[in-house]
Amino acid sequence: MSYQYPPNQQQAPYGYPQGAPPQGPPQGYQQGPPQGYQQGYQQPPHPQQQYGPPQGAPHGGPPPQGHYPPPQGYGQPPPQQQQGYYGAPSPQPPAPYGAPPAHHSGYPPQHQPPQQPYGQPPPGQQYPPQHGQPPHGQPPHGYAPPQGPPHGAPMHGVPGAYGAPMGAPAPPSLGYVPGQVAPGDFRAEADALRKAMKGFGTDERALIQVLSRLDPLQMAGVRAAYSKHIGRDLYKDVKSETGGHLEQGLLAVIEGPLMYDVACVHEAVKGAGTKEWLLNDILLGRSNADLQAILAAYHRTYHRQLTRDVEDDLSFKTAELFKNVLRATRHEDSVPINPQAIEAEVRTLHDSTAARMVNNVIEVCGIFVRSSNTELREIDRAFQARYHTPLDKHVEKEFSGHMEDALLHMLRTATDPAMRDAILLEECMAGMGTKDERLVVRVVRVHWDRQHKEMVKRAYRHRFGKDLIARVREETSGDLEKLMVALLE
Repeated sequence: MSYQYPPNQQQAPYGYPQGAPPQGPPQGYQQGPPQGYQQGYQQPPHPQQQYGPPQGAPHGGPPPQGHYPPPQGYGQPPPQQQQGYYGAPSPQPPAPYGAPPAHHSGYPPQHQPPQQPYGQPPPGQQYPPQHGQPPHGQPPHGYAPPQGPPHGAPMHGVPGAYGAPMGAPAPPSLGYVPGQVAPGDFRAEADALRKAMKGFGTDERALIQVLSRLDPLQMAGVRAAYSKHIGRDLYKDVKSETGGHLEQGLLAVIEGPLMYDVACVHEAVKGAGTKEWLLNDILLGRSNADLQAILAAYHRTYHRQLTRDVEDDLSFKTAELFKNVLRATRHEDSVPINPQAIEAEVRTLHDSTAARMVNNVIEVCGIFVRSSNTELREIDRAFQARYHTPLDKHVEKEFSGHMEDALLHMLRTATDPAMRDAILLEECMAGMGTKDERLVVRVVRVHWDRQHKEMVKRAYRHRFGKDLIARVREETSGDLEKLMVALLE
């Protein structure tokens, strides 16, 4: 049974809880220790990166989100603030026109600078590439993935629905521009990693302790420092010293978000059969900038076209869906909502499914593929208002198999990404046996954005009535358990 949201609430954007607008200009990435400071793995963790509001969004970011109760003992409401549903602070005043509405997924606001979607760097800030040899498997420093068109220009000649512009393109997420590294001195981490693998035996606990605390740009910095300071390849050393799903997880962290995504989509289509779940996880619901980065890195790495490889591995209808997704031409979230266009899309969704004997899959997929997350949230709201049925329930009724999974993944990415990931994690552990490969992939990808990770843990408790880390402990053991727990903490 799917989660029934509270009445008269709307769904949250693919951002995370927002408090009061920051005082002064948005804060950028907070770098680690100053140059020359030796920060080893026994020092306190690197500070969490801070992000400014998304480009094109009103100052202050999206309004606060709804009402998942925090885990017991997790923080307290700010003083002199009225309590709302489930004890969360009551909503703030409406955001300016065009901003995402406060939706019904329910994360209590926190008083900290607003953050951007999954790992996105601060507006206008580029992290300087590290001089010297690039990390293993990554392209030369200074490469930037293809960027979208100027503000208001359609991408690849494809205008927005009903003549709407594509909007200003969002920048790539953190870890999706090759060559970017966090500032700071990472020789202490490099020394600790080498010590864990040098000589007889391997200290897996030390490897986990160092690698599990790093964000994408810190990981790139450690990897570069290991190559320059130690004179060895961290990826190759860890691969030779570990095995099984521990190796899979550690190498995933070392690869970083972009190159691990590339490795995952290649794994999904190589050989006999297709791992549809992996294609969904990596490719659906992504920004144009991230998809462009994945396409370019896949071609550099394997000298093949990702679009063709995916098409060749899927059946007609899902192949067409992914082909259109990989055009990376969906509307940007900076485009203001057009209420008339939203109502037209809602009617088309209904008329292409419930009003027909055979679903018009092309029409439905076209709406999901071209709509921004903001538009999908509005379509979801308007569909329920008009037809008194949640759109996700309608999709479950009208579709099945891979197509159903793909459409639900895209919808949940827009409406409630934390709940989406909570459900995906539970799918890895439900039933007889644990799907360890899926669990590793999904935990590593959740781990890259620490605030999103906290939201996933709250959503998991809300949906399944259990603590996520305790659930993972029940389903794993040994070094894999240690790694999964460390990445989720």
